[in-house]
Amino acid sequence: MLSRRSLVAGAVSMAVALTGVAWPTLDRASGGVRLNQTQFIGAHNAYHRELSDTEKKLQLSQDPNAGNLWYSHASLPDQLGAQNIRALELDLFPDPAGGLYANPLLRRLAGLPPLNDPELAKPGIKVMHIADFDYNTTCRSFVSCLRQVKTWSDANPRHTPIVIQLELKQSDPRIVAAGGAQSPPWDANQLNGIDTEIRSVFGPDDLLTPDDVRRPGLTLEQSVLTKGWPKVNDVRGKVMFFFDNGGPGAIRDAYRADRPNLEGRAAFTRGPEGEPDAAVTMVNDPRGANTAEIQRLVRKGYLVRTRSDEPMSTILTRDFSRVGIALGSGAQVITTDFPVVGMAARYDSDFVAHLPGGVAVRCNPVAVADRCRDTALQR
Repeated sequence: MLSRRSLVAGAVSMAVALTGVAWPTLDRASGGVRLNQTQFIGAHNAYHRELSDTEKKLQLSQDPNAGNLWYSHASLPDQLGAQNIRALELDLFPDPAGGLYANPLLRRLAGLPPLNDPELAKPGIKVMHIADFDYNTTCRSFVSCLRQVKTWSDANPRHTPIVIQLELKQSDPRIVAAGGAQSPPWDANQLNGIDTEIRSVFGPDDLLTPDDVRRPGLTLEQSVLTKGWPKVNDVRGKVMFFFDNGGPGAIRDAYRADRPNLEGRAAFTRGPEGEPDAAVTMVNDPRGANTAEIQRLVRKGYLVRTRSDEPMSTILTRDFSRVGIALGSGAQVITTDFPVVGMAARYDSDFVAHLPGGVAVRCNPVAVADRCRDTALQR
């Protein structure tokens, strides 16, 4: 396992000094550090809880790689508080009538009764990894997850912004063919429902939206690349959403229909570089040539998400180099399945991915260099 000292050394050695980059001027006294000039840790599949031993055996009988599903996160408030997490990934499934996912196929095969969580019976978006096959979660509905975040945020109003990554999913056709639930498509109505549910929990002053970032006369992309993201001190206590689903496709196209800059939307998209809605992007693996690509995107002004590990494969192969590479890449959001000591211990490993010093947020090693102080970011 990499020691904390080696992680720091790796991050420092890989940081690239900025030359000739026209970053907005930083003023320490006024808290001039911008959101994209920070770096923080996120939780991959932050809601995820593994299933019972009986169901695990059934998972393994259907998928030899099912062991990759056997990890569990703390509650969202505990991740934000005790674990210093500042980014959460939620997987969403549409359920406009309610009750669609209340009796998962795997439970039926295991002879277990339907789930009795009243949140599942209500109409609205649900949160899980794989419908009918890997469904356990700390909060079953999108709204219930958001309420947990809102409660923690209200109790800690000076926190740096929480970034919530949304992956919009549908049922696996193979599981549907075996008797699982068929989720409806993410059409315009369902996508509007995401905004509605977000705004049912968070008020305008709680959210950082595309409208808050875009400058008059500029596209969203032009705004972040030429004018910069908001200053951290101006957006403390806020929550920001972005869609994992990116590039050309039905979801992104429908969400930004007649709104090329995401006008009025609650979430950012993962627009391709050069598109009006491009502000947030992802490079999941920071290794190899991707290190330089992430650094290029970060220097240019995008908010970038990468991953420091893969569930189970990182632990089983004991290749822990990726976390240091991710830190040094300058990606602002680095997600992990192992944010605290002890989560990998069941697999005879002490692996953990966190910022040096265990802080919640630090100065970005690529976007800010020596013009920022970590201590000024902590609240």
